[in-house]
Amino acid sequence: MQFTLTILGTSSALPTSSKFPTAHVLNIHERFFLIDCGEGTQMQLRRLGINLSRINHIFISHLHGDHVLGLFGLISTLSLLGRKDDLHIYSYYLLDNILKDHLKYFEPNLPFNVVVHSVDTRLFQQIYSDKSVEVYSIPLEHRVPTCGFLFKEKAPLMNIHKELIAYYKIPLSQIHRIKEGEDFIADDNSVVANRVLAYKPYIPRSYAFCSDTAFSPIVATYIKGVDLLYHEATFGSELQNLAKKTGHSTANQAAEMAVIAEAKKLLIGHFSARYKNTDKLLNEAQQIFPNTVAVKEGDIYNIPLKKE
Repeated sequence: MQFTLTILGTSSALPTSSKFPTAHVLNIHERFFLIDCGEGTQMQLRRLGINLSRINHIFISHLHGDHVLGLFGLISTLSLLGRKDDLHIYSYYLLDNILKDHLKYFEPNLPFNVVVHSVDTRLFQQIYSDKSVEVYSIPLEHRVPTCGFLFKEKAPLMNIHKELIAYYKIPLSQIHRIKEGEDFIADDNSVVANRVLAYKPYIPRSYAFCSDTAFSPIVATYIKGVDLLYHEATFGSELQNLAKKTGHSTANQAAEMAVIAEAKKLLIGHFSARYKNTDKLLNEAQQIFPNTVAVKEGDIYNIPLKKE
């Protein structure tokens, strides 16, 4: 069962010859979620072989151009490809007005519905759910209303020890209830505890996206124990004052967040164009949180299945 993140863009406000603005694709059980949509996102999707038509849900952290300007071209391309299914977008409410004006002039005959779900960026709350995943908004501190996103895999049904089905003479009608966590009551009214009969096939996985944001320790309370944390690291520590002024974080602050949140692995990105390579930023972060990676366009990170 897939839980895989693909990095489409790693740059901050200015794209470079080798770096695109922010965009990620998360594949959970073959459901594809686009997180932010900076300029060039659809080009990266094509280059990396990700089928545009499989993206039905897009999560926009905030309304700065390097996180949203690619959305308009992507919608146009989906129209040209003959898309019919609704496209769901989760964002601060003003995006709805912006898109309506854009579509009125550029896509008046769009063959599918664009459904904007308003997100209150001040709240940690569930904003999406299906049979495999729950998505939560994470309040972030930036110059405009901004939120991150926490993707949590839903707990799977329990597996039953097959040899115990015959041993306890469990009827077929009771199997699903046991998988859902119920105890088994035998014909003689004896009770067999669920923990004896069943076990979790794997531990649910999680991914947190935190960009753009000033360092805010309270964020750690929302993402405690996350398997994979992406946190912006726009600047090095020498520009900490600039980071604070612009509502961004330094590489060492991203690492501090990973420590406080007890994250398993940290990805840093959203790099300022002033850094021609990211070695300095990576070294700063690794001094505090060794399991840190500086992301690159095209990187793929898989969270493998884990058993208790």
